[in-house]
Formats: sequence, structure tokens, C-alpha cells
Amino acid sequence: MKPAISLFILTAATLFANGMQAQQKSTVLDIKSSLTDSNVVYPETYESNTHKLLEGWYMKNYMAHDDRYSRLGDTNPSDEVVKERLAKLPTVIEMPFNSVVRDYIDRYTKRGREQVTVILGLSHYYLPIFEQALEERGLPLELKYLPVIESALDPNAVSRHGATGLWQFMITTAKGMGLEVNSLVDERRDPYLSSKKAAQYLADLYATYNDWSLAIAAYNCGPGAVNKAIRRAGGDPSSHDFWSIYNYLTPETRGYVPMFIAANYVMNYYSEHNISPVVATKPLVTDTLKIQDRIHFNQISEVLDIPVEELRVLNPQFRADVIPGSEEKTYTLILPSQQIHAYLMSEEAIKQHDAEKYARRETVEPGDQFIGAGRQAVQDVAATEIKDNGQSAVTGEETVPVAAASSTKGVKTVTHKVRPGETLASIAEIYAVTPQDIKGWNSLRRNAVRTGQLLRINTAVNVGEAEPITAEAPAQATAKPKTTAQTSKTSVSAKQKAKAKPAVTNHKIKSGESLSSISKKYGVSIAELKKANGMKNDNLRAGDSLKIPAKSGNSKKSSTSKRKRRRR
Repeated sequence: MKPAISLFILTAATLFANGMQAQQKSTVLDIKSSLTDSNVVYPETYESNTHKLLEGWYMKNYMAHDDRYSRLGDTNPSDEVVKERLAKLPTVIEMPFNSVVRDYIDRYTKRGREQVTVILGLSHYYLPIFEQALEERGLPLELKYLPVIESALDPNAVSRHGATGLWQFMITTAKGMGLEVNSLVDERRDPYLSSKKAAQYLADLYATYNDWSLAIAAYNCGPGAVNKAIRRAGGDPSSHDFWSIYNYLTPETRGYVPMFIAANYVMNYYSEHNISPVVATKPLVTDTLKIQDRIHFNQISEVLDIPVEELRVLNPQFRADVIPGSEEKTYTLILPSQQIHAYLMSEEAIKQHDAEKYARRETVEPGDQFIGAGRQAVQDVAATEIKDNGQSAVTGEETVPVAAASSTKGVKTVTHKVRPGETLASIAEIYAVTPQDIKGWNSLRRNAVRTGQLLRINTAVNVGEAEPITAEAPAQATAKPKTTAQTSKTSVSAKQKAKAKPAVTNHKIKSGESLSSISKKYGVSIAELKKANGMKNDNLRAGDSLKIPAKSGNSKKSSTSKRKRRRR
């Protein structure tokens, strides 16, 4: 009797276990299509970086916007239609549909339509780079959309945790994979190198989990977090995928795979939602060079007439506009393909251009005067980059706007605090310098300045003969009692300064005018016009103001014409 009871109990236990296992399996399968989650969290890098892209240099200079996304609005397809479209995607990685995936799709197609147009435009440049790296590893090409949700295709994206670049590598992960990260170079921002390392990392993760949904989740939160979720879910670890451990993951990682699916959907079906990519106004075809010398972007820009902003867009890995090449270490420089030959032909001229200005001093004696027009860019960033709250971005200590001491070379360095409404052009006019000078002295990457920002200005004055110019009131002398001798001295200095400062005329550019016609009108050369306005090319825009420097006096015809106009 006892053996019969034992057999009955064993049989019942087996049936119960099989039933529970079958119930668990159906739950794992069903959750992919029936999952709901009211606590959807969007990855922070997408939220913070897509808005930045709309004002980027690349968008303004290479792309033209199509307003179809704002005129027509979303088409609002049904869940069944979206589900059918996902099923048709030619992907190795599974793309199931559920309410969480739909929420992310709506985030793109309803509330982020303008950002999608920009991402689509940038994808023409970046996606071929990603595809090449993935193809070399034999990985599914749909992984090329991971940077869409990681960084919104911004190579300079930085998360609050410090993850950086298109693929959002943490610094420890990047260095562990052989990427260089220091004050001058951050290869996490290099589209080519970071894509190769990302493909390698994804291949390693897939080899660990043998499931792409888990590998993608681990890419976001790390293998440790995924392993912990698998342990908490219980059962056979090899039977789990992302959906079966969904409830044991952090809110942001829960949304990562659904957002990846949504990105694949939107990047393939954007036209079905009345979204068009921004259109390229000129092709951006690039090539690479190996650089074995220390070169500053300004040297390349000024010799080859390439905007510094374009060099930064193509080479975001160089954090301070410096390529620190040497015999021991070469770096890759990306240029527009039509400029490659020009660089090779002008390589020596580029290296010699303002060489002293950008040279790095290897030895220095106490009391030596630094005569270069600007220090190393990374030193400038540490010394002059000030937060909006008036604290040093490096030390956090409160800064005091004071004028620096005069140099013995007839150059006075002052600190100017930007006031409301001021621009680089207006500040440059105060000190009789060019906006490009101010950008160089302060390592500014853009033409914009912010209220309260401190700028270092080098002004040409006679030593000891001018009153220090304060940051709060740059155009006025410090108000304090003076002796007769001091008053006389200041008066002489003011006269000399007024005499030394050339008269400047502002000309409002009219439609159809060119540098050639304006130079003839005022009797100055085109080179003088470009220098006075910090221009890199001959392009003019109607309505803009152009500074006209004083004539050199060798144009009698222009002078005569001007006198005749005065008589009238």
C-alpha cells in the first residue's frame, strides 16, 4: 500500500510541476505582447541631447529643414497596423509589440517629430560608419539604431553619470577596451573608433547571454544588473530573456529594449507618419589622414580656409582643438575629401603657421614672458571657463573680475565681464580687437557669450600710461582721485591711445553687394576688410553690419569721391 501511495504522490507532484512550468512559459511569451507599464522612463541622453542638435553647426550649414512634420501631423495608425509593420522589419533581433513599445513610438512620432527629422538627417553621415563596424563583427545591422536612443547621434553627448559619445561609454569601460581618454583626446567621441569598440562589446555580451534582448539590456545597465535580475526571476538562467526579467530591472533599463524597438520602427516607417528627414544642401564626403605632429585646428582652418566648427564636427575626439601627434603616437584627422589633397600639399605651411602661438613650452625660466597670442586651449578652459553662477568650473571658488597686470611688451591683459545684450562683436569693438582674437584668447568654440561670463582681452596700450580697464565698466577709467602728475599722464595716454586706435566705420550690407564692391567704395583692400571682421571667406549676408577700417591713404580716387559727396 505504501508503494502505491508514494507512486501517486510522485505522479501528482510531477503533473503539478509540469503545469507550473507550462504556466510560466506562457507568461513569458504573453508578456511581450500584453505588457503594460505606467512608469515609462526615457533615457536621459535622448531627452537632453536631441534639442541641442537643432541648433548645431552641421544642421545650419549642411541641412535644409522640411516642415512637413509640423504641417501635417501624425497619422495615428492603429496598434494592429504598427504590430504588422514591426513584424515585416527584416531583422534578426525580435521586435515584439506591446503598449510600452507603442508609448515609445508615440514619443518619436508625436512629441519628438522635429528631433526625428534631425536624427534622420544626421543618420546619412553616421549610419554607414555604424554598419561597417557591425558588419566587420558579423552582428545584426539593426543594432546601428542603438546610438539613436543612446545619444540622439550627438558625438559630444555626456550623461549625468559621465557616459560619453555616440555609444555612451563610461570612462572605465572605454579605457578597459583600449580607448584613449584624457584632457586633449577622448576617443569615446570618435565615430569610427567608438563604433568598432561598441561592436566588440556587443559581440561579447551576446556570447555571454546568447540572447539579443538580454545583450542589449546589459549594454544599457551592465551585465551585473542583468545577472542580478535573472537570479531574482529564478528558474533556469538560460531560459530567460529581457521580457521575463522585465519587472526585476530598473525603470530606465525596462524602457531600453522597447525604445530600441521603437527606434527601429521610426527609422524605417517615418514617412508613414508624415516625417521627412532634413535635406542635405551639400554632400559631406570625408576622408582621413594620419597626423604625426602637434597641430591646432586654427592652423588648419586659417591655411586651408576650413571653418573651425567644421573641423570640430568631423573630429569631436579632440577636446581642445589640438591634435597631439608625435613620433610615438599618430592620430586620425577627418577632413572633407576635397581638402585631403590640399592638406598634403600645404602640410609644412600648416605646421609653420603661427607656430610660436601654438607651441608648447618644454622649458621655462622664472620671469620669462609668455609672448604667444594664446595659451594652450586646455589651459584656457581651466583658467577662464566660468559657470553662470560666477564660480570657477574647475575649482568651484568664486571669481573676482579684475584687470590683469600690464606686460612689458606693451600689451595689457584685462578681464571683461559680459553684460546683458553684449556680443563678441560689440566687445571686440570696445577694445579695438576682432571677435576671432577674443575667441582665440578664451578658447571659445562658438560666437555666443553669456551674461556674467569673464573674458580675457589683450589690449595694445603703452605700459603704465593707461588706467586699468575694469570688467564691469570696460569703457571707463576707474573713478578715484588723481594727482596732477597722474592726470597729465592719463591725458597723454588717452591721446596716444586715441591716435593709435584707427577710426572704424560700420557699413550695412545691401543685397547684391560683394567684398569687392565695398572695398572699392571705401578705398580699402579686401584683405583689410576680412581681417577687420575676422572673416574666413568672402560670403556676405544682406542686413549684416561690416566694419570698415581706416584707409591706408593710397587711394586718391576714393578720397576725391568722398570729398565730393561731402560737398553735396
